[in-house]
Amino acid sequence: MSQSSAAPVGVPVGRSLVYLVFAGVAWGTAGAAASLVFAASDLGPLSLSFWRCAGGLLLLLPVLAVRARLRGRPAPGAVRAPAPEPRRRRLLRVLGTGAGLTLFQSAYFAAVEATGLAVGTVVTLGAGPVLIALGARLTMGERLGRGGLLAVGGALAGLAVLVLGGEGGTVRPLGVALAVLSAAGYAAITLLTRWLGRDGGGGDPLSTTAWAFAIGTAGLLPLAAAEGLLPHTADPLRVLWLLVYVAAVPTALAYALYFTGAAAVRAATVSVIMLLEPVSAAAIAVTLLGERLSAATIGGTVLLLAAVGGLVAAEARGAAARRRTPAPV
Repeated sequence: MSQSSAAPVGVPVGRSLVYLVFAGVAWGTAGAAASLVFAASDLGPLSLSFWRCAGGLLLLLPVLAVRARLRGRPAPGAVRAPAPEPRRRRLLRVLGTGAGLTLFQSAYFAAVEATGLAVGTVVTLGAGPVLIALGARLTMGERLGRGGLLAVGGALAGLAVLVLGGEGGTVRPLGVALAVLSAAGYAAITLLTRWLGRDGGGGDPLSTTAWAFAIGTAGLLPLAAAEGLLPHTADPLRVLWLLVYVAAVPTALAYALYFTGAAAVRAATVSVIMLLEPVSAAAIAVTLLGERLSAATIGGTVLLLAAVGGLVAAEARGAAARRRTPAPV
């Protein structure tokens, strides 16, 4: 496969890796912001997820409108716009991404409620790379190789140490099943994005993100309404600022970068890079929330970072090798 067909809208692999790393770190800050929201108000997790999707959608809509207006006035000598995406393919991308996002978020929060944060998190994020690697092998023939298998194994070991190295959690079968369901939603998003992006037709990342948020908002609305949409708090300005941050940085911006990068990078590599989320969350907990890192937490963080670094290096080497290989005529 030539380099021009490996990424949507001409985004190189190196830049895609940077986008994915930023998205993973930004998602980690969402957990810290959410903990502050929960501490300052009675807003529940499903309601916070609803406002996250709705706020992200509201922030992306004006950006899409301005961009559409600018595209309507092309500069002299501008490159011709690519052909429109086929309707059936676009419908698959939009509905699949939106449904996967809704399933991922709602099932994860339900798993945490059923079996606790530690077990729910380790099962969701630990099952994700396994499901993605298996799905990529079955649907796209992607091979991890010996180094990739070692990196995924190291990442799973590091995540288990990071999440379970402290206080133990209570394992409940229903919670574990919900966590696996959440991981399946995340795996479906990653695999669909990569599959559609293999021939450069992964669609526009901003449009995909906006539609995913719209479907997520509609899907989460009844659950959030039952839980309570509006927070009761003695510090409304602080809660509002935190909600705006969650909607802007780890949602609208991070998901747009994620969908851009995931279309150009191997699915298994994407899944492991996204494990930066609990690493960044642990760093924020220490530096801003005053929590202490145990030896197990430090060891798990080191294993995760080493695994991410190994897969990023392997992906960069593979991209360089593809550039040196002449494209088939």
